[in-house]
Amino acid sequence: MSEIIKKIAESPASETLYLAFELGNTEWKLGFSIGLGQAARQRKVQAGDLVGLEQEIRRAKERFKVAESTRVVSCYEAGRDGFWLHRYLTSLGVENRVVDSASIEVNRRAKRAKTDSLDVQKLLMMLIRYDHGEQKVWSVVHVPSIEAEDSRHLHRQLRVFKGDRTRHSNRIKGMLVGQGVRLPVEADFLERIEQVRLWDGRSLPPGLRARLHRDAERAGYQFVTQQVQELEAERRELLRSSTEPSVTQVRQLLQLRGLGENSAWLFVMEFFSWREFRTRRQVGGLAGLTPTPYQSSEQSREQGIDKAGNSPIRSMAIEIAWGWLRHQPESDLSLWFQRRFGQGSKRLRKIGIVALARKLLIALWRYLAYGEMPTGAQLKPA
Repeated sequence: MSEIIKKIAESPASETLYLAFELGNTEWKLGFSIGLGQAARQRKVQAGDLVGLEQEIRRAKERFKVAESTRVVSCYEAGRDGFWLHRYLTSLGVENRVVDSASIEVNRRAKRAKTDSLDVQKLLMMLIRYDHGEQKVWSVVHVPSIEAEDSRHLHRQLRVFKGDRTRHSNRIKGMLVGQGVRLPVEADFLERIEQVRLWDGRSLPPGLRARLHRDAERAGYQFVTQQVQELEAERRELLRSSTEPSVTQVRQLLQLRGLGENSAWLFVMEFFSWREFRTRRQVGGLAGLTPTPYQSSEQSREQGIDKAGNSPIRSMAIEIAWGWLRHQPESDLSLWFQRRFGQGSKRLRKIGIVALARKLLIALWRYLAYGEMPTGAQLKPA
């Protein structure tokens, strides 16, 4: 590492202005430099002040005595501000990088001092190293297009509403179980609770009954259920009439047995439609389904999957892998699983299903990208 930094410091100065952001809720910390060995110029602007940002970039060029046309390279950590700032910087001609904050190296020796000033200096140094060819200094986030980012709202909101519905349902069931009553939360729930009787024949206490009405009708459950139904209807209409390439990919996945609307839509909109995979390792790595070996001297063991990728995709892939065994029992993937793990223990089968999920995700990518059907897989009836 020190040799790389030394080579960078000794290399001829290039006309490049480096800019690192530390984004806050009320203000942004900016750090400027033109290379290693240069004291960072640190400034603050109000959060979202684009005019002030452009002024600070011009002043930094004047301070470091570089030309107005000097190449500007910047970076900031992925977070709540999303990608709009990246798009704005790109429109100015700035070469920006959005960085995965979990991939930034830190000192593990002792307690770590953390301030915005130290963070900006750290980002600046790593940005310079990255720009000089040290590609593994951190992980850069792939920025989706505006259209691809917008297409993810439907299934993400649907997932949130379904989670809210489950929480409302569990809370209502918990209040009833506290009185010895077990009643499913269904469409006619409000009518049925009026007929419920406790162990001694009495009706539900008025306070509990009023709270159940509020939770079920006005405060949450029925409203959230209605929202879920409307979003699912909107998704079905898109599947029926949309001509977007991403929706066409969803229809293509839906032809396979074992895949439904939820899984096909998630796989395409969150994963396959806007990412350009070149190798199967990229598919497995982005889903967090890659192994994490540990080898030191004579010690060698496996630590399991790294779980560093898209967690909804990983969860869905494992769920679909179990369904694949049931709906596609004659496929090569299912036969491979039965040979390797079918006769093993419960723990071994759980390990095997993760391996199957990775293989299945790669097979689905090849099916969408190259039209290669998973070997032995069957399509749904027309």
